[in-house]
Amino acid sequence: MQFIDLKTQQNRIREKIDIAIAKVLDHGQYVMGPEIKELEDALCNYTGSKYCISNASGTDALLLAMLALGIGNGDEVITSPFTFIATGEMIALIGAKPVFVDIDDKAYNIDPTKIEEKITDKTKAIMPVSLYGQCAKFDEINEVASKYNLSVIEDGAQSFGASYKNKKSSNLSTIGCTSFFPSKPLGGYGDGGACFTNDEEIAQKMSWLRVHGQDKRYHHPLIGINGRLDTIQAAILLEKMAIFEDEIDKREKIGARYSELLASTVVTPYIEKHNTSVYGQYTILVEKREQFLESMQAKNIPTAVHYPIPLNLQPAFSQYGQGEGSFPIAEKIANQVVSLPMHPYLSEQDQDLIVKAVKESV
Repeated sequence: MQFIDLKTQQNRIREKIDIAIAKVLDHGQYVMGPEIKELEDALCNYTGSKYCISNASGTDALLLAMLALGIGNGDEVITSPFTFIATGEMIALIGAKPVFVDIDDKAYNIDPTKIEEKITDKTKAIMPVSLYGQCAKFDEINEVASKYNLSVIEDGAQSFGASYKNKKSSNLSTIGCTSFFPSKPLGGYGDGGACFTNDEEIAQKMSWLRVHGQDKRYHHPLIGINGRLDTIQAAILLEKMAIFEDEIDKREKIGARYSELLASTVVTPYIEKHNTSVYGQYTILVEKREQFLESMQAKNIPTAVHYPIPLNLQPAFSQYGQGEGSFPIAEKIANQVVSLPMHPYLSEQDQDLIVKAVKESV
């Protein structure tokens, strides 16, 4: 049994992917070829955003967003401690300070009611994470940001395709960022990412920043990075987009079935009424996690933990002095989360085996 089954998806569209890759090989424009613009237009159309700047990874997307906003040394960016390290890592990498705010105990996203107390005259942006495939509470977050004239950057690496009050993830804030890592809801066959915005000036800066700050050949108004998406990845993603809506529908049905079958056994994902989730992960809570994981492994059921150590407890962030107990909800949830196999091609038969194993292991 696969935790994420990419092979079945590939078999579904293999012929079209082979043709798409062959087309790139024929025209030979491996960097910034025509498929890049085609993909960006398709992504804009999908999200409703005016501008899309594809790039080399979801991590680069966060970096480009902050560079475009002029965030740097001495600035502060508010974010969640319960996320993959890339979120806090990019803030620190550009010389800013990640300021963590605890999460809510239902959806595990940043708690908007706790943001305002962390704002200082050094705060430049809020970076909420749309964790596990569900968007954060953007109305409340944007309201706080507007009050203090702050930008909002969505880390939507796990939520591309999800919606918040009928608006798509990546089109909910100043800049939306996502990832096309192979295991994501919309994933390529390598690293990739994208930034979205409705602000023309920000979009222009991000498009320069991804090519070394270049606005025209050998002319560099900004200090940038080599952050371009490969043309072959764009060609692959275009073919995956053709089946993306169908895959989202499948994900939602599988997620709902999981929750129905496991409701009386474990804490299942809480989805806000105004949200849809793409279930980037299907994550439950279990109290005796190590024993649970051992039992699942013995039954040949793959599992994963996203994420076992909150960022405030990571050695890389120890200089901020936010040790154990600083963010009690994030720390508690981090000790209990377990992700189960989730992908659009998970059969009911396999799902029943997983559910049976979960009930026995609990």
